[in-house]
Parts: sequence; structure tokens; C-alpha cells
Amino acid sequence: MKAATSLALVFLTSLLGGAAARAQQGPASAETSTLTSVLNSQLSVVEFEIVATAQAMPEDKYSFAPTNGNFKGVRTFGQQVKHIATVNDRFAEAITGQAAPTAPDEGITSNGPDAIQTKDQIIQYLKESFANMHKAIATINAENGLTPLAKAPVPFLGTRASLAMFTCVHAMDHYGQMVEYLRMNGLTPPMSAPRPAANPPAKPSGE
Repeated sequence: MKAATSLALVFLTSLLGGAAARAQQGPASAETSTLTSVLNSQLSVVEFEIVATAQAMPEDKYSFAPTNGNFKGVRTFGQQVKHIATVNDRFAEAITGQAAPTAPDEGITSNGPDAIQTKDQIIQYLKESFANMHKAIATINAENGLTPLAKAPVPFLGTRASLAMFTCVHAMDHYGQMVEYLRMNGLTPPMSAPRPAANPPAKPSGE
């Protein structure tokens, strides 16, 4: 837990340091930000939180899925992670115009390749999928970002920019579920570890 806390603090310090540096440079101009840089920055934040959370869950809990309530048929923790990675890859391929795999276990609604099973394998698959998406985002610019795609993987995501943005939306949807799975197993999500209690106990009167 100490390692996760330190990792989160390093990330937050990096973000704050970058913000301070930008403030010293004066107001942002059209030359300092591009569609690509904005999309990549958003994806980097999502990537950090998702990967850290995937690493925080012990391997013997990757098969965990809630049962106390209306959770019939929900994905296990490991399947949540694999599904994020699979969608990242399918969206990256759509952005760059590559043909998507046709195997049933690699479809956009699947939980990823059945051969990927261990925690190490799943995290490697996850990291590679984010790397693929960063490469795909690097091909997006102001000229092609909003150009309709000839074949969109999802009907309402018909442009490169919308696919890149929804990659973050989709991943954070599942991130929320991953966080709950951690808490159900008595673990504190890495992004919550350095934060003070939301409702600290009141101080005794007279202090």
C-alpha cells in the first residue's frame, strides 16, 4: 500500500509541476495545445489510474466477481481489465484504418483473448493496448479528427476524435467497477490512498 501511495503522489506531483511550469510560461496559445496533445493527455491520466488499479488487486482475486446482490453474469475483475484492453485495441485499429481481428474472443464486446489468463499476462495486454491507443491518437489532427470514418466500430462513434474520447469514457466506466471490487476485498484503491478521510471525526469540544 505504501508503494501505491508513493506512486500516486509522484504522479500528482508531476501533474502539479507541469501546471506550474505552464503558468510561468503565460496563457496557453493555439501553438501550445493540439487536438493530439489534448487527447493524449487525457488518455495518459486514464491509463495511469487503470494500470495502477489493475496492479493493486492480488492475482488470486482476479477471478473475483460480486455475488451479494444483483450481480448475476457480471465480469470478474480480470475480465474487466481484459475488456478495457480489448476495446482500446479495437478503437485504435478503427482510428488507424487497420482491420480488426475476427476471432469471437477479440470482439469489441468480448473479454479479450481466452489465452490471456494470469495477472502478469493481463496487465501486459492492458499496457500494450494503451500504447496502441497512444500511437493511434498520434495520427489524429485537426484535418482528419472529425472526418467521418468509412466503417465505424460503433455507430455513434463515427470519427477518430470521438473514438479517442470515448476510449477514456469507456475505460473510466469500468474503472469505477474495478474500484468497487477492490473495496469489496478490503483494499484501498491507489488513487484514494493519499487522500484524507472524506468525513474526519469531529474534534472533542474544548480543542
